Amino acid sequence: MSDRIEPNLGIDPTAEPAPAPKPTPPASTNSRGALDQLARIEDKMARMEEKFARTEALVARAQDGLDRAATRVEGAARSVDAAELATTVNQLRAQVAKVPRLGGLVLTGVVTSLATAILFVLLLKFFPGLLK
Repeated sequence: MSDRIEPNLGIDPTAEPAPAPKPTPPASTNSRGALDQLARIEDKMARMEEKFARTEALVARAQDGLDRAATRVEGAARSVDAAELATTVNQLRAQVAKVPRLGGLVLTGVVTSLATAILFVLLLKFFPGLLK
């Protein structure tokens, strides 16, 4: 014989089955009103689900746009190298430093005008027939 104990579920296999539930007769106007109210509630829920779906689609499109913008910003940030930018700025500063300032420009203008006047006087003195 075995020492095993079988569980007892509290069901008597020899008992008769329970009787079938009696169908309730349809109620009059109260049940009709309850069914109408239930139909209205279901209709409202369907409209709410549609609004939720539209809102969810809108949020999804906004999220996609934000993801695309973040990707573009990330790509732009990667393309700008700080060392390369600093080198370019230093080259531009060196080029700007080579440009003459106001004093240099005035001196160049004075020297050019004096040289032009002297050359013109010398041309008139040594080649007088040149202007005829």
